[in-house]
Amino acid sequence: MTLVHERFTEFAGSEAVVAHLARLWPDAPLRAPVARAGVVPADLEARVSSTALSRLLRGSSYAHLLPLLPVAMRRLRLPESDVVVASHHAFATQVAASSAAPVVAYVHSPARWVWEPAMRAGEGGRAAAAGLAAFSAAFKPFDVAAAQQVHTLVANSSCVAERIRRWWGRDALVVAPPVDTGFYTSDPSVPREDFYLLAGRVVPYKRPDLAVRAAARAGVKLVVAGEGRALDQVRALAGPGTTFVGRVDDDGLRDLFRRCRALLAPGVEDFGIVPVEAQACGAPVVGVGAGGNLDTVLPGRTGHLVPQVGADEEVEAWAEALRRFDARAYDPAAVREHAATFSQPRFTASMASLVRRVAEGPSLPRQALASPFDVDRDLERGTDRDAGAATAGQA
Repeated sequence: MTLVHERFTEFAGSEAVVAHLARLWPDAPLRAPVARAGVVPADLEARVSSTALSRLLRGSSYAHLLPLLPVAMRRLRLPESDVVVASHHAFATQVAASSAAPVVAYVHSPARWVWEPAMRAGEGGRAAAAGLAAFSAAFKPFDVAAAQQVHTLVANSSCVAERIRRWWGRDALVVAPPVDTGFYTSDPSVPREDFYLLAGRVVPYKRPDLAVRAAARAGVKLVVAGEGRALDQVRALAGPGTTFVGRVDDDGLRDLFRRCRALLAPGVEDFGIVPVEAQACGAPVVGVGAGGNLDTVLPGRTGHLVPQVGADEEVEAWAEALRRFDARAYDPAAVREHAATFSQPRFTASMASLVRRVAEGPSLPRQALASPFDVDRDLERGTDRDAGAATAGQA
């Protein structure tokens, strides 16, 4: 077993998944084209091996290395393995071009900046955006070709599985990423308070602007916990009822989850771990009806999904949802129960069973499962049905 990740330049959601996989397979080496010391947890540091490109990193920035990373991934030296598990969000599937072992790719998403022009908007000015667009156009055929060489594709949500079908022409299993539902727990002794919560990185694609504008229009209280490059813009849009508390530690975040009226999730996420963490603390979610929220939020039971509308109507649609939202209609125990289906043990069992089947062979046929909730049962039975658009994390 070998684990491959694209870059260890910062520790975020995809790195947390890799760390969990590394602990699932404690003897597996970790390979990446670029890595910065101190990024992975200390107990995993000795297992990380990277290439000479790491010496060209500028702090945590790797943008100048972008054209080199696909080639570096294809030429990555891998030890002899029965299976390679690649953590993909841009280039990791390229490792399949040279791997002698079958590759299982855990896909956080195909690179949205490659396939969706809107995701490249505002990235480093007009010249940088033009360069990124040219690189994306040139890279698309290699992206598709590599996906065909991967043995088994695993998406982290149903919406990512749909992107894989649309952009790569492949079906994928869906295994939700691990959520620490053992730490994020409800506490009945902590009363709910009259404020909404927006938590996480304050960056454009997460739509913090929509949350603060809607809260101001609805005249409700909002607490914003987090930092990011859009923070100044968001502060300028905020009403008097919005409070910015900056980055909080895990204990502070759990406390906010336990006390808030509801978590706001206005951005279209690939999966979105924060809404599940909030639900694990018994907090309902008001989220956009798209992306990972479609997997993680049950309308009427664990939260409310706001339909996507045009730019002219979205603030009012969200403001109306906030005015009408009644947290008393949601049973914290039922909200917590749903979140538990995305636990770390469920992720571990699903991935271990899937990789074991790949190692034992033969290949999983590419046809849809009969039900989108049959992955765990099918893997345990060892049936010959493939990984169509199935959801292991919610079985």
